[in-house]
Parts: sequence; structure tokens; C-alpha cells
Amino acid sequence: MKKNIIYIHTHDSGRVLSPYGYNVPTPSLLHFAEEATLFRQAHCVGPTCSPSRAGLLTGMYPHSNGMYGLSQRGFKLHDYNQHLVNFLKKEDYHTVLCGIQHEAGKYTDHEEGSRIIGYDEDISTENTQFTEEEYVKWDYNNAHRIRKWLKQTDKKKPFFLSYGLFATHRKFPQEGFHDEKFDQKFVLPPDPLPDTKEVREDYSDYLKSASWFDHSFKVVIDAIKEEGFYENSIIIFTTDHGVAFPFGKCTLYDTGTGVSLIIRVPGSKMNGQEVDGLVSQIDIFPTLCDLIDVEKPDYLQGVSFSEMFQGEDVILRDEVFSEINFHTSYEPARSIRTKRYKYIRYYDEDHLKINRTNIDNSPSKTYYHENELDQVTKPKEALYDLLYDPGERNNIAGNEEHQTILINMREKLAEYQVNTNDPILEGHFIVQPEWKVNKAETYNPSSKNPDDYL
Repeated sequence: MKKNIIYIHTHDSGRVLSPYGYNVPTPSLLHFAEEATLFRQAHCVGPTCSPSRAGLLTGMYPHSNGMYGLSQRGFKLHDYNQHLVNFLKKEDYHTVLCGIQHEAGKYTDHEEGSRIIGYDEDISTENTQFTEEEYVKWDYNNAHRIRKWLKQTDKKKPFFLSYGLFATHRKFPQEGFHDEKFDQKFVLPPDPLPDTKEVREDYSDYLKSASWFDHSFKVVIDAIKEEGFYENSIIIFTTDHGVAFPFGKCTLYDTGTGVSLIIRVPGSKMNGQEVDGLVSQIDIFPTLCDLIDVEKPDYLQGVSFSEMFQGEDVILRDEVFSEINFHTSYEPARSIRTKRYKYIRYYDEDHLKINRTNIDNSPSKTYYHENELDQVTKPKEALYDLLYDPGERNNIAGNEEHQTILINMREKLAEYQVNTNDPILEGHFIVQPEWKVNKAETYNPSSKNPDDYL
């Protein structure tokens, strides 16, 4: 029988979790990482929620699969038959959704999302009683629903289970799991955030959300083991993109595109090991095809990294690509990242400032706003040497000694765009009536003023 596939995914976590060295209360995830393969250089294809997830679940870049922006703002896939769920159904998998999905409609409307995507079964618990700060409780209830479902499911039929958590999305909960508190005096915000009281307090709330995730994760992993699925299931843990702080989520810096990726393949020689090679979330779909021994669909644009689970020291990618089209406002940009260099091209030359609505509202955003966030500019293009400048602060695109590298990165990006029919090469996107898009200069993405929208 084919192996089950269990896909567990958080919201807005980046790599700011304990398996990646951060002092974050996620011991259960760390224990799982000790029994799985930890990918240290995994990247998403779009550092905003729906484009990232759609890229992973179709094996196609956002500009190819149609998910240019957020599903709750009117964006959708060109063809939901290309979704991993529908592909696996044709391979006789029973497909199950529990919790968050972000590829169809509003991410908390699990019934609509399940129907549009085509899941066989939606086992999500009720969530209408929760405020946004309380959705982490929905995560926990869903974990127990999964435990119950695993006890009752047919063990002879392979399944694909998607367990999507609201954590660590904003708004953050007021307390950690079981009222656990995190004192801002003893935390250090991750780079590139400033170490100020305002940001420490905000980051402490992120830790509260992470604690809820970890306890929910433990319930599910324990149930997988108790019901005998651990040695017959490919278990994937990942997130969609960087943390929801300024200069993380919705940026093409590594703090935006870098993601946690921890995969356990039963019998793999790499369980308990780490991988330093570049991988993209777009590679997960073709990798799964190899791992369950089925033919890949012809629309996939990723590269299988199944060889990595055989203990071989292989380099399968020289570069990864990522893009932004829309988050809450229009901010077309493309990037290419190699092991050493990052090149970013910003296409909206009429607005080379920070798109402030593309930063989630938060105390950290307010702190930056009070310190001239509206005066911060973006270059038309940027080149960073990630060896000497891992924080991507020093743009060397104008340096004479780096012109050969700059030209090479430009050419590689252009070749990729031509090969994938990137529509930005033909000019700017035309905003459709069904898309909800803030104006580039707007501050509040949730503004009630019609003049703040295109």
C-alpha cells in the first residue's frame, strides 16, 4: 500500500522555531526534527500566504498557477484540478482537510475551501465562537479531532491529511498554552528587528502563539504513533513564509522567503540529519510523486529532491526563485537566490517605497511608523552577498567589482521568467473587479475608507 501523506503547516512562522536555533517554546517540534530530515535552506515561491501555499500544492509558481494574491481577496487558481488533493484522489488517496487552507476563499471558512478544492472529507471543528486572538484554540480542538479521526479511519486505504494551523498568524493570543506567560524582559527579537520594549512585547506574543502550536502538534504526532501510522506515513511540517513582522512576511529577503521544512520519510537514511542544499517548496509535489512511486503530471515546475532521503550528498538546485504580485497592495517583484547571492528586481518604479499595507498591523509596525517608515525606499534592483551580508542590508548592485555577478543573476532570472511565461514581462497586472487591492501608499490594510482601495 502507498504511504500516507500528512501535511502539517503553520501560518507565518518562517524559521523562527526551536529546530532552527531560536529560543521558542516548541519542544515537540524539536523532538520530531530529531527523527526527521531538517532542511536548512528551504524557501517559498511567494512570501505571502495564498501564493506560497498554492505554489507548494500545485508544484507551479504563482504567476503560472494563477494565485497572484490572497484567496480571501478574490484571487484563485486557474485550475483546481492541478491541486495536489485532486492529483492524489486519482491515485486512490482519501483526502482530508482539518483546519486552515489558504487556496480558496477565506482561510477560516473550511467548508467552502474544502468544497472548492475538492477534498473528500472536512473534519474541521467549529470556529465561529472564537475571536481572531482565540483561533489557536481552534487549532487545539482540531488536533483532538484528528486524533479521533485516526482511531476510526480505514487503515487499508492511503490518505492525504492536511492539518492547517492558525498559529502563528496575527492577532496573537493574550496568553500562551495553559496561561503560560513570556516575559518581554527575557526575549530577543529575531533579526532584523530592533531590540526595543515595543518589539519585545510584540515578539513575546508570537511566542505565546508558538506554544499553542507546539501542544497541538504534539497531540497529532502522538496520535499518529499510537494508531500505528508513524512508520507508514510521509510527514511534512512546514510554514508558508516568514514571520508577520516588518521586513519579514511579504518581502523577498530570506526573512520573508525562508521557511521551516522538516520531513520524515519512513526508513530514510536521513532521518535525524540535516540538509544544507537549496530546496524550494515548489519541489515538494514532484518529490512526493517519487516517494510514492507515481508518474508526475506534466505541469510541475519544481525539481524532486527525493534523492536527498537516500543519504546521498547531492546538489539538485543552484538557485531558487520567489515572487510578489499582490498581498494587500500591488508590489510586483522577483528574486533569484543562489547559495551565495540574492538578486531582487522591483517592477513598480512609480512606488519605490515600502508598501505599508503589505506589513500586517502590529505594535512593531506602529513603532516603525513612528520612526519614518514612510520615508524608507526600495531600489529598482538589489544584489546582496549573503556570505558577508546575511541580513541583506548592503546593496552591491552598483559596485563595479560585482557587475559580472549582477549581469549573470539578471540573465538567470530573465531566462526563468521566459521559461515560465511570467506575465510581468508583458507589463503590469491589470487589477480585476473581483480583486480587493489597497492603494500602494495606504497604511492600514483593513481600512474602511473606499478611497484606500484601487
